[in-house]
Amino acid sequence: MHHPGPPRFLHVGESVELAPRNPDMSAAFVWRIVDQPAESSVTIGDGAVVHLAPDVPGIYRVELDAPDDVHTQTVRAFPDPRREERFSVAADEVDGDLDGVDHAAVIGQFNDFTMGMHRAERTGEGDRSSEHARADGNAGDEWSLDVALPPGTHEAIFAFDDEFEPHATSEVTVEGAGRPRVRLDGQREDDEIVVTATADAAPDGSVPSVEFHLDDRDALTRDAVTADGETLRAPVDVLPKLSRVHAVAVAERHSIADTLTIHIEQTDERTRTVSFDRPADPPAWVCDATIYEIFVREFAGDTVDTTFAAIERRVPYLESLGVDAVWLTPVCESPTRHGYHITDLFDTATDLGTREEFASLVDRLHDAGIRVLFDLVINHTSRDHPAFQLQRAGVPEYADHYERVPTAQDTTGVDWAGDDAPGHYFTWSRIPSLNYDSLAVRDWMLDVVDEWAPLVDGFRCDVAWGVPHGFWKEVRERLKARDEAFLLLDETVPRDAAFRENEFDVHYDTDLYAALREIGIGDASASSLFDALDDSRRHGYPDEALHMRYVENHDEDRYATDCDDGSLRPAAAATFTLPGVPMIYYGQERGVPTDRGTMRWYDGDADLTKFHRRLVTLRNEYPAFRAPGVEPVACDIHTGDPDRVVAYERGTADERLVVVLNFDSDPAIVAPDRAVEQTDLFGGSVRNGNGIRVDNIAVLPTSDQG
Repeated sequence: MHHPGPPRFLHVGESVELAPRNPDMSAAFVWRIVDQPAESSVTIGDGAVVHLAPDVPGIYRVELDAPDDVHTQTVRAFPDPRREERFSVAADEVDGDLDGVDHAAVIGQFNDFTMGMHRAERTGEGDRSSEHARADGNAGDEWSLDVALPPGTHEAIFAFDDEFEPHATSEVTVEGAGRPRVRLDGQREDDEIVVTATADAAPDGSVPSVEFHLDDRDALTRDAVTADGETLRAPVDVLPKLSRVHAVAVAERHSIADTLTIHIEQTDERTRTVSFDRPADPPAWVCDATIYEIFVREFAGDTVDTTFAAIERRVPYLESLGVDAVWLTPVCESPTRHGYHITDLFDTATDLGTREEFASLVDRLHDAGIRVLFDLVINHTSRDHPAFQLQRAGVPEYADHYERVPTAQDTTGVDWAGDDAPGHYFTWSRIPSLNYDSLAVRDWMLDVVDEWAPLVDGFRCDVAWGVPHGFWKEVRERLKARDEAFLLLDETVPRDAAFRENEFDVHYDTDLYAALREIGIGDASASSLFDALDDSRRHGYPDEALHMRYVENHDEDRYATDCDDGSLRPAAAATFTLPGVPMIYYGQERGVPTDRGTMRWYDGDADLTKFHRRLVTLRNEYPAFRAPGVEPVACDIHTGDPDRVVAYERGTADERLVVVLNFDSDPAIVAPDRAVEQTDLFGGSVRNGNGIRVDNIAVLPTSDQG
């Protein structure tokens, strides 16, 4: 079916892409707006994939004329929460020579890190106009850019003369409410189904109201249901086999939508069985999982090349760590060691081995009880991919496969063929972005998804923020229809709760990552990790959302290399003892000093490896660490730096544990403000007088349990 999918929710000032699902390259697709607010003058373009940019708040209904039917889709636009703010960088804040520099490319989440889209001009003191600065010969003292931003803290990178050497960052905080949240639950009451929305106010926000929306794909219509406040009701006998109810919480801002699916089964002439499910929730297995990332080509060691067979022979090590899932960096054909410049999306890399050898590795990991996450790279390809070469060479069939930007926006310095340039993020000119306005590209990438999904247990999705939301929603439904346990992990940097809306199961936690770095280098107190956890709520993630907690990955410097001695252990312990899904980056546990360095097998840090094994075991042994909720615990610090110590309580109704982390190189003597048992479950600390000696982590049961 070509129906474009569920209702879409956005605010004025945003644009939503609309596309037929299961694209048919030979078919004709026509869009039209059939209903919109009276004050709206917005129109919709031609083509199979279109973009709707609401100009006033309200409900817009569009129709897609497709070969199989005429399909309706609802788009709900909310008021624009943004206001104009200024990013600025002064000359004395830049570490580098700025002689002759007169402009900077400015990138950030507000423009998807696209170089050349926004440029700041150098301006003189007392007058912000670049014309004035040039007219009076003023050397200039700052670069600035005004941009509309929603409430929250935002960062922009100023790349001078469109290069990252030198560069500087600017941060602004927009006051205002975060995003509210909503959760849907359902039950049967006699001859009715009752859907209840639990709305949660945002930090600094007012109590939200709730809007219910039905799914345009289903036979359930608005006149068959009754919505009153936070409750929706419908008679069981009017319900079709499948109904989807969506809800949004609305206050100063709108929440991401939650979805409840209602299934009706006719067991006999008089009996209709009702069941409910929450399609956005992650599979149960990942809630208890530990992920291990392998940077593939550096895993085997420094005297042999890594192959699938070489990794397979090292699976006993992964078993010994106790990890539940392995994320392999890209294994498709690529000329690079990191593998993200892919030249063939349908086959394994020649240097790593054959498709059969990859399948053998997956089977061996499955035999060990370890799931496999495939690194799905569908935002871009290598510019050496035949499809990109054919596009730049003017082959008509490939004309729309990659994004095109005006040459005036290009910052690469490459003399591109033609009168335009390829779209890309950052300075990634070697990996041009695919064009999802093309049905051919959507069909191609769905084929890639279908090619690898049957072999593995999940996808880690590279540059997830660069692929349209509508496409990810289609991918999720496609995969979950085959296997509800299939996992989708997003790389969304920085975090964006919109990717939780029926798209991804687990999300990068860039806030905790950054906080642990700041703690490690001594620029923030250990208690700042609580602020990072609170950011999840401000962003609008529901409590049931899962976040991947990590201290390093293949895109970041090693934690122990950047931070103070001794801080890696408590930082890693935080990722295992806070709610979420902990991830170990290969070599983190062996003391590898560089971000993509060779795995240290024979000369690794044995004590550090033992420490990580103990973290995995601890999390598996105690359900408290897999429960929701974190309660800060105050401590008396008898010896040590109070800013380097943090404590919190985790637990269930039957088990409460206090975790104390010490980020200092020297031991701390700590007394939590609640009664705790004498025994440290981690085994690394001893009682010292009236306190507990904490080298890096102590785990203490509360003494008032049951």
